[in-house]
Amino acid sequence: MTIKTLTMTAVIALGASAAFADEVRVYNWSDYIDEDLLTKFEEETGLELIYDVFDSNEVLETKMLAGGSGYDVVVPSGTFLQRQIQAGAFQELDAAKLANNGNLWDVIQERTAGYDPNNAYSINYMWGTTGIGVNVAKVKEALGDDVTLNSMDLVLKPENMEKLAACGVHFLDAPAEIIPMVLQFMGEDPDSHDTDVIAKTEEVLASVRPHIQKFHSSEYINALANGDICVAVGWSGDILQARDRAAEADNGVEIEYHPFAEGSLMWFDQMAIPVDAPNPEGAHKFLNFILDASNMAAASNYVYYANGNKAAQEFLAEDVIGDPAIYPDDATMQNLYITTPYPAKTQRTVTRLWTKIKSGT
Repeated sequence: MTIKTLTMTAVIALGASAAFADEVRVYNWSDYIDEDLLTKFEEETGLELIYDVFDSNEVLETKMLAGGSGYDVVVPSGTFLQRQIQAGAFQELDAAKLANNGNLWDVIQERTAGYDPNNAYSINYMWGTTGIGVNVAKVKEALGDDVTLNSMDLVLKPENMEKLAACGVHFLDAPAEIIPMVLQFMGEDPDSHDTDVIAKTEEVLASVRPHIQKFHSSEYINALANGDICVAVGWSGDILQARDRAAEADNGVEIEYHPFAEGSLMWFDQMAIPVDAPNPEGAHKFLNFILDASNMAAASNYVYYANGNKAAQEFLAEDVIGDPAIYPDDATMQNLYITTPYPAKTQRTVTRLWTKIKSGT
């Protein structure tokens, strides 16, 4: 009986191992890839791709820090990646299995190294800015034709938000982005980890909270495109997707995206392999596939985000590479800031503050 049990266990283990070797499990942000690329990957490699999505770093981090996520490739943003590397959640990449690694852009590599020293654990997938998306006609109707569309005043001064509430305002459900934005607005260091400084943001956020229809990190795309809301504090590419969906629908909705004149957050979404990935070999094949210049360009052309692949630039559509909202000019780049992970004590303060603001209590 013991021998039989051991034999069956071995057979089951071998079967599970073979199954994992035949599939790659990827956990990425929603609305964040050309799905034709997923089919292409399967056709080129013979691997089955299981592709799931999330819409906040906090959701991903909960899975990563709990361990046993079951995924081979995940896509955290830079600050979250850094904290998860420190927690031992990822395995180092094997450069020998990434033949397309040379396509990466040194300008972006230099910046992402601040989160991932020597870029040992991750590759850049996309990068962008956090700013404001506006329905031009509705915002001007609410605030006048001379309104400044790229100012934080639009969304952080209650007198403006009170007027915009009638046409709908969404904020990202992302405290690690919204709190630094408010600090920048207040003239504080957006990367402050001082809990007393961070606490100052509560007054500003509480003053506009009654006029925020929803905190969500993906619903604003369609809401803007359909004209259901008039303002969203969101990610550059998402808002540009909304702009293009509205244009394709020819519904009379004109959407613009602007980095904040006061300075916007520059963020980086990085592809990494969990330390307990079931199929690290397949994960490397997926990363190398994404690093291919034409594949990376196809992803950017679909989602309207900049990527960290220099070789891909020759394959980018002109309305991507030529759009300063996607690939900012030097002056705008100089006005962007980055943030670093909150230590545990600060994170607890941020979580409590954000819960209080979202609940409106």
